[in-house]
Amino acid sequence: MKRQLYYITHIDNVPSILKQGILSHALIEQKKIEFTQIYDKQIVGNRHNIRTPDGRSLWDFANLYFQPRNPMLYRVVCEKSVDDIVILAIGFNILNREDTFITDGNAASLSSEILPKSEGKGHIPRIMKNVDKEYWTDKDGSKRKIMAEFLIPELVPPEYIQEIYVANHKVSDKLSHLGKEIIPEPRMFFQSHIRKVIHPNFSIVEGDMFFSRMHTLTVSVNCVGVMGKGLASRAKYQFPDVYVLYQDSCRNGGLRMGKPYLYKRETSFDYELADESLTLSNANTETWFLLFPTKQHWREDADIDGIEKGLEWLLNNYKKEGIKSIAMPTLGGGLGRLDWHQVGPLLCKYLSKLDITVQLYLPAEKKVTDDLLSEDFLLK
Repeated sequence: MKRQLYYITHIDNVPSILKQGILSHALIEQKKIEFTQIYDKQIVGNRHNIRTPDGRSLWDFANLYFQPRNPMLYRVVCEKSVDDIVILAIGFNILNREDTFITDGNAASLSSEILPKSEGKGHIPRIMKNVDKEYWTDKDGSKRKIMAEFLIPELVPPEYIQEIYVANHKVSDKLSHLGKEIIPEPRMFFQSHIRKVIHPNFSIVEGDMFFSRMHTLTVSVNCVGVMGKGLASRAKYQFPDVYVLYQDSCRNGGLRMGKPYLYKRETSFDYELADESLTLSNANTETWFLLFPTKQHWREDADIDGIEKGLEWLLNNYKKEGIKSIAMPTLGGGLGRLDWHQVGPLLCKYLSKLDITVQLYLPAEKKVTDDLLSEDFLLK
């Protein structure tokens, strides 16, 4: 992706923005411009009383993000239809303006510095490193830092707007008449790319499973308590409590080949990722994890017979355990060295029988061609 700055807005606002530019809240009020708001009013209102070093309110500035895939966008995606959201990409040359400010995190946070451009430009390499993240947490400050902002007095002129990012082709078609390049980019909006719909409740997708809003997320593991690579490694660092419980379940025999372990976690992924999550509406109330053993030892290749026994356990127990929907990677694919020819039809055989919403994520390590996603092949 190009080096750009970004503005998140409602699709209805785009025609006006392309004519008048991206306006500050103060200028919108002054000109009495009608617009469709996507942000929580309280969050926006809190920025009114925060001042830049020269004494102006944040409301006097148009704010751009260095990274649009951030906690604010995640909140908006939770609360709005993704078809209503667009991200405007602004040319990086706007950084040449001298009447601006740079923040090293969410400008509304008391922990963030707001620096005049002359002082802040030396921090841009560090800011760019901080915003280049797959995920964020409160614990290490990454949730604040990934929302670093560039503040422009009054407005961003429309000539700085280069491209418009949307979540899918349906939205891009709505905006095709505007004369700007419209780019469908599902990943930017935390959306999976659907490769195949097996039936209304079961889809095969590509994307980042840890941004799925399914009730239960599946992590493939070994039985010796080591989360070294792949999705397991991601889970280890993003969800330390999952890692601790996984090690305990290996030691006490709660997890073994053919017997996944269901961690009924009493907190929601949505609340961890969204900005100002305590006021978040329409959030999942909980995110569970299914720790699914695919091999005995981490040095071994995946055991397809053991995987099938684990799938049998899931089919026999998902209703009783209370699993409401599930996201699952290609178990044993990728680092497990099983080929899609082997494991794809096996996964579909069992997952297609679940009477809940299921998302099966294709392996990131190797492209699966369309002929291997046909129902004749997968459900033979």
